[in-house]
Amino acid sequence: MSGAPARNVPVSTAATAEYWAACRRHELLIQRCSDCATHQFYPRLVCASCLGRSLQWVRASGLGTLRTFAIVRRPVSQAYAAEVPYVVALVELREGPTMMSNVVGCSVDEVRIGMPVEVVFDDWPEGVTVPKFRPAQAT
Repeated sequence: MSGAPARNVPVSTAATAEYWAACRRHELLIQRCSDCATHQFYPRLVCASCLGRSLQWVRASGLGTLRTFAIVRRPVSQAYAAEVPYVVALVELREGPTMMSNVVGCSVDEVRIGMPVEVVFDDWPEGVTVPKFRPAQAT
C-alpha cells in the first residue's frame, strides 16, 4: 500500500443519491413524508414514523441547534491526523431531524451545547460534498 491513507468517503445509494447530489450543489435536503408530514434524516426508502413510502425531498433551512458533541483529539486513522482536534456533533435541524456532523469555523473550546449553528459545505477532492455546521451568523 502506498500514498496517504484514504479517509472514509460516503457512498451514494438508491436512498441517498438525491441527498448527495444536492450537497454537491450546496443544498441541504431532507425527506418529508406526505402521509404523516414527518421530516426525517438520514435518507431512507420508507418513513421512520409511519412506514409510508410517500417521501418527498425538501430543502432544509440549514439552521439548527447543537444538542451534544465530542472533541476528537486522537485521529481514528492517519487519514484524519491533520484534522485533530475536531468536533463531532449531533445537530437538531429547525425542521426536527437530528444530523451527525462536524462543527467547524470556531475553536473547539468555543463549542457549546445549545449553540445555534448553520450548515456549510465541504467539497472533498474525492468528488463528494459533505455538510458541516458552523456557529450561526447573527442576522
